[in-house]
Amino acid sequence: MPKMKSHRGAKKRFSVTGSGKVKFKHAHLRHCLEQKQTTTKRGLRKTGIMKECDAKVVRKMILAN
Repeated sequence: MPKMKSHRGAKKRFSVTGSGKVKFKHAHLRHCLEQKQTTTKRGLRKTGIMKECDAKVVRKMILAN
């Protein structure tokens, strides 16, 4: 059996914290920023923590060696 390869697209978009949670960057902060509220843009700047049901799949894609 060949080695499992990590998903390169997922590796660029997600990262795993020390406790095993998956971090991601929020979307909708690239264009049309004049129309969005300041509080919305401020919230989108922060990194998000993925829910565990989705994080299992992402963790498997990232950590495959």
